[in-house]
Amino acid sequence: MSDTRNLFNRVWDNHVVRELASGQSQIFIGQHLIHEVTSPQAFQMLRDRGLKVMYPERTLATVDHIIPTEIQSRPFADGLAEEMMTAIEKNCDEFGITLLDLNDDRQGVVHIVGPELGVTQPGMTIACGDSHTSTHGAFGSIAMGIGTSQVAAVLASQTLPMSRPKVRRVEVNGELGPGVYAKDVALYIIRKLGVQGGVGYAYEFAGTVFDAMTMEERMTVCNMSIEGGARCGYINPDQTTVDYIRGRPFAPQGAAFEKAAEYWLSLASGPDAQYDDVVVYDAADIEPTVTWGINPGQSIGVSEEIGSVDSFPEQEQAGVREALTFMELEEHQPIKGLKIDVAFVGSCTNGRISDLREAARVAEGHKVADHVRALIVPGSQQVRKQAEEEGLDKIFEEAGFQWRAAGCSMCLAMNPDKLSGRELCASSSNRNFKGRQGSPTGRTLLMSPAMVAAAAIAGEVVDVREVAAPVGV
Repeated sequence: MSDTRNLFNRVWDNHVVRELASGQSQIFIGQHLIHEVTSPQAFQMLRDRGLKVMYPERTLATVDHIIPTEIQSRPFADGLAEEMMTAIEKNCDEFGITLLDLNDDRQGVVHIVGPELGVTQPGMTIACGDSHTSTHGAFGSIAMGIGTSQVAAVLASQTLPMSRPKVRRVEVNGELGPGVYAKDVALYIIRKLGVQGGVGYAYEFAGTVFDAMTMEERMTVCNMSIEGGARCGYINPDQTTVDYIRGRPFAPQGAAFEKAAEYWLSLASGPDAQYDDVVVYDAADIEPTVTWGINPGQSIGVSEEIGSVDSFPEQEQAGVREALTFMELEEHQPIKGLKIDVAFVGSCTNGRISDLREAARVAEGHKVADHVRALIVPGSQQVRKQAEEEGLDKIFEEAGFQWRAAGCSMCLAMNPDKLSGRELCASSSNRNFKGRQGSPTGRTLLMSPAMVAAAAIAGEVVDVREVAAPVGV
């Protein structure tokens, strides 16, 4: 009898320690990732109860959210940031956990360094006190963001009580057009299914579009699955996955790698796999996409106009009015031509080397508009190093972009990189919530890195296809 389980259920079943009376499953967490913001209270919980970290070798720490990207001398100017930095140094030293600090050339955003080092592998269960842990699902793992009390539970027991979500297959077939990137695909799916559409689900991304994507593009899509309300998102491992992991420092080596690769590929959902829901989209319907509102589901294609309030479902209309007021936009207003003040390329969504290459290709030979403050922030020290070896830093600097050190920067803005007042930012990050980028009244337009670079040069939202000759996915 064939196994009709999809990958999610296979991996879940492999990690059940026991079924609980509550109806939940106690799930073994194969890899725990931590950073400086959500871990201090968790370690204190361990101290208060006299507990140790059960498997310190299964926990990896980095510093990212509070890291300044311009002046990194210690102590940091921000006293709270310095306090968090000191805390994670002390905690990792005391509990025997490897820390990628600023003196370690492997440091960077937690969801970039995990895959980069080969820590992230197919078939794993991965947890981190950060909502964009869904990124790691690109490798065919179950990867979920957790709260601080859950971080303490994983540190102490390497397990979590969890309820099994349903699984929705999100299929996109066809071929993406020029200038259409993984970020556009992710925003399109969220627009179609809604920011609450994934509640109670894990998303399996499938179809020819995802098959053709690189691992970095797959990470962008899975990163954004949490913005659609899904518990996590994943893509079945294939040869692209295996080739990406091969040779990375934390990956199995030699014969052990070949054995692991065979296992990873065996986990993929088969043709008879069953799902709780299936949706199918056509790649030809996706164009470069820009958010206009205050959640990632409020987006349109760059050639479109914002819809009228009454064109939205009744339950969404109050939120649409709120978004239009906050963003100072009107019904039927084109997004194209909207003047920006700030441009930001970076974050765990789009701070990888391929993102920087695409932005550099658009920026090369141009100048950032005089009224625009433009930042390029690599997602890790390794990304920064590679970009400099390729000369991308020179391209950006000659165009008028600021070239920064690795960190989360202006995504959550828990560091000096913030919007000021009512500034409008073209951003490659993942959230456009009110106040997200450091100013309570600052405004964010989410888009691909290539679109951000194009907006920085034009000083307004433009169609990247009219600025450069993008290659797309």
